[in-house]
This record gives sequence, C-alpha cells and structure tokens, in this order.
Amino acid sequence: MLWYVYVAGALIVIVLLHKGQRRLALSRAKHPSISGHSRIARRIAALIPHYEYDEAQFFRADDAPAEVATQRRAGFARLAALYAERFRNSAALTAEIQETVSDLQFTARYRVPFQFSRLVRERLRGGAFLQSSSGTTVTDLDGNRFYDLTGSYGVNLFGYDFYKECIERGSARVRELGPVLGAYHPVMIYNLQRLREISGLDEVSMHMSGTEAVMQAVRLARYHTRRRYLVRFCGAYHGWWGDVQPGVGNPVAARDTYTLKDMDEASLRVLRTRSDIACVLVNPLQAMHPNAGAPGDSGLIDSARSVHFDRSAYAAWLAKLRAVCTKRNIVLILDEVFVGFRLAPGGAQEYFGVRADMVTYGKTLGGGLPIGVVCGRSDLMQRYRADRPADICFARGTFNSHPYVMGAMHEFLQRLETEPVRAIYRELEQVWDRRAAALNERLRAAQVPIQVSHLSSIWSINYLRPSRYNWMFQYYLRAAGLALSWVGTGRLIFSLNYTDADFDAVTDRIVSAAADMLCDGWWWEGVQLTNKAIRRRVLRELIQARWDTSSIGSISSPRSSASGARQ
Repeated sequence: MLWYVYVAGALIVIVLLHKGQRRLALSRAKHPSISGHSRIARRIAALIPHYEYDEAQFFRADDAPAEVATQRRAGFARLAALYAERFRNSAALTAEIQETVSDLQFTARYRVPFQFSRLVRERLRGGAFLQSSSGTTVTDLDGNRFYDLTGSYGVNLFGYDFYKECIERGSARVRELGPVLGAYHPVMIYNLQRLREISGLDEVSMHMSGTEAVMQAVRLARYHTRRRYLVRFCGAYHGWWGDVQPGVGNPVAARDTYTLKDMDEASLRVLRTRSDIACVLVNPLQAMHPNAGAPGDSGLIDSARSVHFDRSAYAAWLAKLRAVCTKRNIVLILDEVFVGFRLAPGGAQEYFGVRADMVTYGKTLGGGLPIGVVCGRSDLMQRYRADRPADICFARGTFNSHPYVMGAMHEFLQRLETEPVRAIYRELEQVWDRRAAALNERLRAAQVPIQVSHLSSIWSINYLRPSRYNWMFQYYLRAAGLALSWVGTGRLIFSLNYTDADFDAVTDRIVSAAADMLCDGWWWEGVQLTNKAIRRRVLRELIQARWDTSSIGSISSPRSSASGARQ
C-alpha cells in the first residue's frame, strides 16, 4: 500500500509544480512598475499622505537660487493678474457651482501635483464655462477665443460645426417619432449596414457610452467561452467599471482580471499556456505610451514623461496577439471608443492591419450625442443558447438606440462617405506628420526644453529638461489662447478641420508660451537637478509627511489636511 502514498505524493508535487509554473509565468508577464501590480498600487496609494507647500517652498521645490525663486514669483503674479482680469466671469460662475458639482472638485484638484494644488486653485482660476464654438475655436463667458485642443475628449473629430449640423439634421430626420424608446426609427437600417461594413463584423449592439459597450463585449466573451478571466494591458483605459480598472480609482479589487505587459513575449506566453482566459482587451491608443497610463499634468513631478509612437512595431505586436488569440480561442476585443474613425475610415483595424473578433466604438460616432456600440461575430453576439432557454446573457439600456442619437449617427455615417471627408483621410498621415515636424523644429529653434510626439491628430508634450514645474506650462498655454482639457499637456486632441493657417496660429502660441515660461525661470537648470534626484526628494517628503505631524514648508499639517476637510 505504500506505493499508493508515493504515487499520490508525486501527483501532488506535479500539480503544485504546474501551478507554480503558471503563477511564475503570470508574474513575469506583469509590468514591473506599480501600474502593473494593481493590488500593490492600491495599497501604496492608500499610504500616500497629503502635504502642501507654502509660498516659499512653492517657488523653490527644486532648491533653485533665491533670484530664480524671485523670478518665478514675479511670473506667477503676472499670470495670476492676467487670469483674474481675463477670465473674471467664467471663473466667478465656476466658483458659484464648485461646491455642487463633484466632477469640478475632482478635476480642479488633479490638474497639477497635489503639493502645489492649493495655491494654483486659488490664484489661477480659468473657469469651466464656455459660451460658443465655431470652426476650430471656442469662446468663454468673457469673450476670450481659444483654439480648441481638447477635442471634447475625442468626440470632436471633424470640427464643432460638423457636429452641430449632425445633431440638427439628425433631429429633424426623427422628429416625427420623437423620444419613443424600445421601438426603432428606420434610420437604424442604414446605421447597421454602415457599421457592419466599417467593422467587417456581423452584428451590432447599441449602448449609451463606451464604458457600457466594453462591459457588454467582455460579458459576451465570458458567456460564450465559459471562461473567467479577461486580459488587459498595463496602463490601458477601457472605461471606469470595475474589471477594467483594477488598480487605483477602484475601491474594490478586480479578481478576474490579469494586467499584463504590453508588447511583450511574456504576455503571449501566458495567453498560449492558459485555458481560463476569455478575452483580451486592446486600446490602440496605448501605442503612444505602452505600459503607462494616459499622460496627465497631475503626475508631472519630474520630466520622465515618455510618449512616442512606432506604427510598424505596434502593428507587428497586434498581429502576434491576433495569431495567439485565434489559436487559443480567446476573444480579441479592440476598444476603439477613442481612436475609432480618427486614424482611418475603418478605424484602428484598418490602420494597423488587424481584424478583431469584437470592436467597441463611441465618442464621435454619435454625431455629437452619447453613444457606445459593440460590433462582433454573430456567434459571439448572441445572448442566449438555443438548447438552454434559461441560460442567457442579459444586457439592456433604456436609452439604447434613442431616435435622436440614431439620427445624429445617421448623419455622421453618411458624411464619412462624402468626398471632402475622404480627402481628409487620404492625406491624414502626411498632414499631421508634417505639422508635428514643423512644430518641433520651431521649438528647437526657440531653444525651449519641450518636444511633441503624436499619433496622427493625438499629441502629447514631452519635457526634455529635469524640472518640478512642467505642469505650469498648461497655464501659459491657456494665457496664450489655447484651450486644453483638464489633463493639461498630456493629451492635445486636434480636430481634422484645422487648416494650415489655424495650425500656424497654434504653433505661434505654443512657442510663445514656452518662451514666456522659460523667461520666468520655471525651467531653471541646476547641476544636481536630475529626474532621479527629484523623485528621491519627493519620496523623502512623503516619508516625512507620513510619520511626522509637522509640516514640510506647508500651510497646513499633513494629517489635518488629510482629514477630509474640503479646500
């Protein structure tokens, strides 16, 4: 009987070794940064204390000489005076609703690194209200006209006038039916036909947001594969629901999600060797910053931001991913909520030369109104099993296929087929490559420490000199007449109706703003000032603030500030 014990023991050892190998492979496929380890990221985020710089430290957080601090202080005062005068009405109305709109409270606090936030909020108030839009510009309540670089979070692809017309004509087309929900307006027939042609897929499911569309795609993938896990790649954004936001920002751990390294063979090895993965989610926007989150100025504690784009390398990665998913029967989902229609008429599938099993769209597709869409293979889109009538995959939304949204979508999709829009797409890459190169040449000639990287009309600003103050650039840009979204210089989104004359005006403003910021001393160069030294200093401050009740050149105690009092 003893041999039974040996056999059982050997089997147990084999099983444990197999599990250990799988766990090791998974660990190797995770990005080594905190972003690649969601549980650790959440724990560390919970430990980071709040502390603030007082005025003296605000201007010398990099140990700049006193004369440079004086130079910065004078520049900051001039900028504050300009803001107070130029944006008076917009800022006043924003302050009036600030305590009521929770979104505003959040975005106001996270425009810059938190150590600097209070003084910036108090003195550089630009306002959250706009009065009108036209062409490539928007106008605020004070009559200030800005070239728009927000892109309305990606909605504004062809210019605001384009979408005003889509909404107006689409509404007129469905007016007789009005807001009748549940039934469909006949415009749906054309919309479905065009979406099938664009996506190359069989069926379509309508939703009210990109987040909802991704939720449904993942749910259907799990339903049909009968597998548990989804794979996303480090840094990628797929909406704010729990399973695709497993780290900071989600109060509940996502236990059925693997976050793996983008563009890495170790991740492909995991996909090849596991049988519990239902789907792989890809956001093609990550081609600009693989394994890093969307760049925003609130994270600019130094100049380590690195955004670049290599089309051929990312296309090769997607081809490998497609091959592995096909072999292992894993559903490949392209999340084109943001990039859909911006890169090519057929979206990222056409641009990178890859075919997905399911594609999600949103943003611009609604013709200016809210929309989320899933396109997929017919075998994946079915929400029931014919042989198991009680086994269903439920999904619904009261406002899905709202007639007014479908009308605006109809106008958008029709216009995609017109010659003026086709002409834009034919020259898209050449136009935006040329513009980026021209701006970078102007920046080099002006001897300012910034350069731009781009994926077509989606741009980011990189900082070339170690600095604690790169986040200040967004405020100089606004003063120069450029409208940015709340993430600042991390993402500039141009609409495709920008003419060369419009772009030249934007170029002039960017170069002028950079020269002003340089002149005001924010990009001071010190012998000991390196990105590594900056990060070490911030780490020391965090440790001191965590364990010491005294302030660090602070206008309030770290612990009292962390108590939840609203500022």
